[in-house]
Amino acid sequence: MRVLYFTRNYSPHDHRFLTVLADSGHEVGYLPYEAAAAVSGTPDLPPGILALSWPGVKYGWALSHNVRALRMVLKKFKPDLVHAGPVQKSAFLTALAGFRPLVTMSWGSDILLDAQSGFGRRQAGYTLQHSDVFLCDCLAVKERAQDLGMPEDRIVVFPWGVDLDHFSPAQSSRVRAELGWQNCFVLLSTRSMERLYAVDVTVDAFIRAAGGNVSLRLLLLGDGSERKRLEERLQEEELSDRVFFAGRIGLEDLPGYYRAADVYCSSSTCDGSSISLLEAMACGLPALVSDIPGNREWVLEGENGWLFPVSDPGRMAEAIMTAASAGSTLDRLGENSRHICEQRADWNRNNPLLLQAYSKAAGRVNEG
Repeated sequence: MRVLYFTRNYSPHDHRFLTVLADSGHEVGYLPYEAAAAVSGTPDLPPGILALSWPGVKYGWALSHNVRALRMVLKKFKPDLVHAGPVQKSAFLTALAGFRPLVTMSWGSDILLDAQSGFGRRQAGYTLQHSDVFLCDCLAVKERAQDLGMPEDRIVVFPWGVDLDHFSPAQSSRVRAELGWQNCFVLLSTRSMERLYAVDVTVDAFIRAAGGNVSLRLLLLGDGSERKRLEERLQEEELSDRVFFAGRIGLEDLPGYYRAADVYCSSSTCDGSSISLLEAMACGLPALVSDIPGNREWVLEGENGWLFPVSDPGRMAEAIMTAASAGSTLDRLGENSRHICEQRADWNRNNPLLLQAYSKAAGRVNEG
């Protein structure tokens, strides 16, 4: 089968999916939606994946122009199937181009947030109506897709999961020793510093909790438009010496940072099955996360972590203090986190469902 993999731009998640496809025996072409990604050169694609050339979507141009450009790619590459996402971008454009079979893959916020109302909702409804299979990573996204009109028998749910060999528990951490935090209680956030992920709530909660516990430390990974404001906030509170901004960390080094922490934190306002949450759980960390549907599928209060109301730094601070005083209970919660991942979030066990979804989509068109 010849597959066109049409995504927004090249992310680590795309790399994982394309690695599976490279080993599947299918002929696969990679196409980025964003014009900047299309002209920036070929990314580090897995061997055997063909980088397709086109100008990328041009914002502000007539939609018909972008549809015609995609049709030219389809005519030249002649795929048997298109795998496209996010919903309102790559998948919507493919639906407008009239191509089938179309496997639409949600990236979480495209359905949970962007499809709540207005044009984004209409785009999602149109795309799903013209999709043969809908791929998603959690029940919350599945239920929203059904609300938008996607039949349940055309939805394939599988958590993207993690590599359980790479993300695994360890007794010691080089990172923790380098920071001099061996005798501290370390909170870890790996979310991008953008409004959607509300890292400011985590920082605010830390500030509130830090006054009552001098051993608290906060390790912040990633970057984003909110970083400078967060740094200034911590400087104002004279807590900069208890927080470390590690920046963007590569895949190879990530486990060491998870192992440096006692608890993983996320105050995100919208998520499907968060990969960073699953990575942390796979490394044996309890989770302290916002009470949203995607998180509730993975974190159960008292079993492997704590939940707090969305956008409530006061309640998050209370949960931090509870976690910091949990003592040996943390070990049990962390062991439960790892066990949950072994049962439900093993990428090597879950990824065959991708190829099953392709077969399902191709079968629908053949039957038609």
